[in-house]
Amino acid sequence: MKEGGHRHHYREHQAHEALAASPVHDLGHGMFSHAFEEIGKKLKLPMADHEHVGGLLIREGEVSEAFREMGSGFANDVATVIKRGRPIDLYGAVVSSQFDADRLDYMQRDRLMTGVQNSGIDFTWLMANLEIGRIKTGVDEETVGEIETFVLGPKAFYAAETYVLALFHLYPTIYFHKATRAAEKLFSVLMLRIISLIQDAHINRTGLPKNHPLARFAMAPESVDSVLALDDTVFWGALPMLADAPDRQVRDCALRLKNRQLPKCIDIRHQLVDTLGLRKISDPRERAEVGKKLDRLIASIETKLNHWAEKNSNDEAPRILTDRATRDPYKRFEESKGPLNQIHIRLAGNQILDVASISSVIAAVESFSLFRAYACDEDSANAITHIVDSELSGG
Repeated sequence: MKEGGHRHHYREHQAHEALAASPVHDLGHGMFSHAFEEIGKKLKLPMADHEHVGGLLIREGEVSEAFREMGSGFANDVATVIKRGRPIDLYGAVVSSQFDADRLDYMQRDRLMTGVQNSGIDFTWLMANLEIGRIKTGVDEETVGEIETFVLGPKAFYAAETYVLALFHLYPTIYFHKATRAAEKLFSVLMLRIISLIQDAHINRTGLPKNHPLARFAMAPESVDSVLALDDTVFWGALPMLADAPDRQVRDCALRLKNRQLPKCIDIRHQLVDTLGLRKISDPRERAEVGKKLDRLIASIETKLNHWAEKNSNDEAPRILTDRATRDPYKRFEESKGPLNQIHIRLAGNQILDVASISSVIAAVESFSLFRAYACDEDSANAITHIVDSELSGG
């Protein structure tokens, strides 16, 4: 790797930490990854937190044994780097930053596995132009020192720009795809219901035997062994049993997932943006005002949709499921976790700048936001239309 005009002192221990942390940083993810983690957040289950589980596995499990030859405290050091979630030096940036090993891996892998043809990156060119440089750090525009960071040479500017946009486009294309999100919503409702029934001593209503991994997790969610017994195949294999459950909500959700009968997606935000004419407004102040109105409408509509679903769903699966999410194209320095989290470009005159400050394309891209409702039947779809129309007309 090139060094931008200064001598870099290689730190072997930190380099080994980064090399070890990069492949094991997601070790603690449960079934269906972030969808399962959201369930854990709602129920305050530590064993659904991938960072918590990953830390246990690295410090105490087989991974710890594998790391032992690197020194007695090496496993703990690796777990600490991962848990920190932000880079404090050049080596930590390999594990967690806006240009880290994880993103460079899953961007290519997810694109391949889903068959998406856009969002390609020039990985070879990016690596060929990766350097180590020094940038000034400070508080309130006052320089207090310098720090080493990864820098892309001037020839890689457009490749870096493409990388940022490619990552951003993967969200509406794959991760926020309406079918993916609808399935995740059903999965969440189903798992919350299963766990609730089992913890209330009504396992017979779930259709699961007592020794099933899902049941064991619900009964002992604090056990690392119970969460390690769960994976995607365990859940898919349980669907036929859940589809015969006495509990109507469990049965309805399981049947929908088993038969791929996902609820109908209604893109409310898209409708609101078109109705308000937001895309046609160029004046910044007017856009800001209309944007505030859009946010108020979304908040009010979401409240009314959830109220309708609660009132009209009885003991079945919620007939309306709402979904909100936002993704920024790139986190600028003031929004991020420090200078080591940024993507830096070395210009022809050896000046090093954040890519967002020199790319008019990145600067112009707005955040991607979604607000959708998923209707499980015609009546709920009509209810969504009525509520949205009523809000837009001021009713």
